[in-house]
Amino acid sequence: MANVPDNLLYTADHEYVKRGAAPGIVTIGVTDYAQGELGDVVFVNLPKPGEKFSAHQAFGTIEAVKAVSDLFSPVAGEVVEVNAALDADPAVVNRSPYEEGWMIRLKVDNPADVDALLTPAAYRTQIGA
Repeated sequence: MANVPDNLLYTADHEYVKRGAAPGIVTIGVTDYAQGELGDVVFVNLPKPGEKFSAHQAFGTIEAVKAVSDLFSPVAGEVVEVNAALDADPAVVNRSPYEEGWMIRLKVDNPADVDALLTPAAYRTQIGA
């Protein structure tokens, strides 16, 4: 059974969004369900700080033994931080998707867009959890 924390919001593409302490800054990564479906993550290709993305635009890729998948930005914004630890140990996404395995921090263009994402209950329904 996939872990779906109640303090996060989700996308239909299996990304999660965690609001940060700083207003308008969110942390984005892939859900526990997504990492489980992918299998062993062997490489993550992430953008550089300063790059801007629109909602639903691919911001990188995640490569597992089974497949390569695009990573989609849940909301529009500018990358302010990238999890450089994934370069040396991409498998941390499998071990700790919600804590150590986060991908990027984004300065959101419109913070209200975050409210339009899936609630934990809606995401659980989507994945059949």
